[in-house]
Amino acid sequence: MQNKYPIWHSLGHAILVFLYVSGVSWLMFNSQNLFGQVKDSFLDPLAVLLLFVLSATIVGTLVLGRPILLYWDGKKKEGLEFFGLTVLWMIIITTIVFIYLLAR
Repeated sequence: MQNKYPIWHSLGHAILVFLYVSGVSWLMFNSQNLFGQVKDSFLDPLAVLLLFVLSATIVGTLVLGRPILLYWDGKKKEGLEFFGLTVLWMIIITTIVFIYLLAR
């Protein structure tokens, strides 16, 4: 699991998180058009909670998966560095989104 450029690899993970969250956001924004009017049903909150658990699993894997594997392989410094870089990229992407929202 040797990586000469963890800064770019961590950017890839952050971009994948951004793309996944963008897809889920699009789905939530367009849910009424896609699924129709919400009815009082057991399945509606079940679907939302399942999506939440799935999202936590996917994003958790993208952010923590590689750092945990590096840490377990005895590469503690590299694992923590990769985690920090991924979080830093997520902060940068989030800041860009908020700046865009403020500017429009």
